[in-house]
Order: sequence, then structure tokens, then C-alpha cells
Amino acid sequence: MGRPTRVAAASLALLMSWVAEAGVPEILLVIRDHLFFPSTLEIPAGVKVRIVIDNQDSTPEEFESYPLNREKVISGNSRTVVFIGPLPPGEYPFFGEFYPKTAQGKVVVR
Repeated sequence: MGRPTRVAAASLALLMSWVAEAGVPEILLVIRDHLFFPSTLEIPAGVKVRIVIDNQDSTPEEFESYPLNREKVISGNSRTVVFIGPLPPGEYPFFGEFYPKTAQGKVVVR
């Protein structure tokens, strides 16, 4: 394989990864009054999912889940993205590290 062919193949692989990333299902998770809305996220088994976390509180919060192996601080009045999966069926709890008594939720994988 000559150099132009290798460059074209690498470019195509990069483009395909961008297209595949664009096809990832997206879920909006809102933090408001130190609560997660919705508190239960349902996703299909075996699929990578993009969770957009919108912190509408003026204070920071942390999305944390030991079973999902995720930990992300979201500043007040800002958004961030967390990817999870693909996962087997089950329930995966998450919580807000800064307000763990109120900020609780779970991902249900079916």
C-alpha cells in the first residue's frame, strides 16, 4: 500500500469514527435544586450513551457512580458530557458528591 493510499485509509477511519460518535444516543440529565431530573435514566443494553449534564444550580455538583466508574464535577450554571456503556442489563446508581442526600439517581439498562 503506497503512502497516498495509507493516508486516505487513515483519513477514512478518522471520518468513520466521527460519524460513529455522532450516532451515539444522547440523554439530558438536569441538576436543579440539588436533585437530578430525571432521577432514572433508561438505556439499552450494549449501547454507548452520551449523557449531557446540565447543572442549573449556581453551585457545583459532582456526578459520581462507583458501578459506572465515573466521577465528574460540573460547575454551577454549566454543562458537561459523560459517556457510559456499553453496559450489560442491570441498575447502576449515581449520586451528587456535594449533596448526596438529595442528588441521587440510577441508570437502568435493559
